[in-house]
Amino acid sequence: MKPRLAWLFLMAGAGLLPAQQPPQANPAPAPAPAPARPLPPLPQGPFEVNGIAAKVNGRVITKNKVGFMLARIYAELAAQFPRRGAEFERQVLEARNKILQELIDREIILSEFKQMEAKGAALPEHVVKREIDRQIREEHGGNRASFEQELSRARMTMDGYSQMVREQLIVQAIRSEHIAEVAPPDSKEMAKEYSEVKLLMRDMTKDKITFYKIFLPRQDPQNPLATPETQLALGEQIAADVKAGSNIADLAKAHSRDAFAAEGGFQKDLPRTDLAPEFAAIIFNGKDGDLLGPLEDPAGFTIVKIVNIAYGPTPSLSDPEVKKSIEDRVTRKKSAAAYEKWIEKKRRSANIERKI
Repeated sequence: MKPRLAWLFLMAGAGLLPAQQPPQANPAPAPAPAPARPLPPLPQGPFEVNGIAAKVNGRVITKNKVGFMLARIYAELAAQFPRRGAEFERQVLEARNKILQELIDREIILSEFKQMEAKGAALPEHVVKREIDRQIREEHGGNRASFEQELSRARMTMDGYSQMVREQLIVQAIRSEHIAEVAPPDSKEMAKEYSEVKLLMRDMTKDKITFYKIFLPRQDPQNPLATPETQLALGEQIAADVKAGSNIADLAKAHSRDAFAAEGGFQKDLPRTDLAPEFAAIIFNGKDGDLLGPLEDPAGFTIVKIVNIAYGPTPSLSDPEVKKSIEDRVTRKKSAAAYEKWIEKKRRSANIERKI
């Protein structure tokens, strides 16, 4: 194994190379929050566990794997689009297609690693475990039960997920082997990249947020005539009233049905770890002053007005490992054209059958 490749495996295992995430369906608008309730339900009906999404050189990509990678994006979109509709369907389809293309490219790249394995290349199991531990810490607030629940909902075993992470780390390393040689990043490029990504490298378990919240249950005990449809319509009207200048605290006292209604829905310095991961991902993408919602979950509809977000601490660029990670990010960006040329050539020579 080349020394550089071995080093990349180590860095990936330490969480210093960002794991490949499913493309975000709608990265521009700042999504919104909701407290830790059950996730929006995934589509119901027959579940084709072993259905084929695509074949690459005879290797199968299952619908189950695509569904697992899509699940969190679907949950966030379902929360943001209570009425679903054409835009919701468009974004779900776009996200699914991007994920499938990523998995197809992954299979193409993994075939390169098989040739290296014959020459002794290997990825130690402890590196995979370290990466999974990092994901649990950063994406689930260290809550392993939440992580295992997500696996269960997606009908995926721990062994299956470990294999997915292993392939992910291998792909990251192989990609780095097929980039053009470029000039080392200068101090300005380093500072610019660090400024753009340092927030993503923060300790997310230390995030806190202050906001006003109005929660409308699907069935309101205080209004026997209420239905999910009328509650959603009420939420939309409340959001419009707040945008028009109405006081959200007064509206919370009048309409909200949770433990904070009497205080005008005000909650101060709520830890990110107290929120469901999918809703935390939505709310912490917002900014101070944003009005979000109505958001849907199985319990009802939530409207949130963000007062303040206090992010967890970010690592220093003076840290040698952080500095090396930023250098690699800049190098990958500068070499992106060379990689795209290489992977496109591989796509043309591969036998690809898309089933969805």
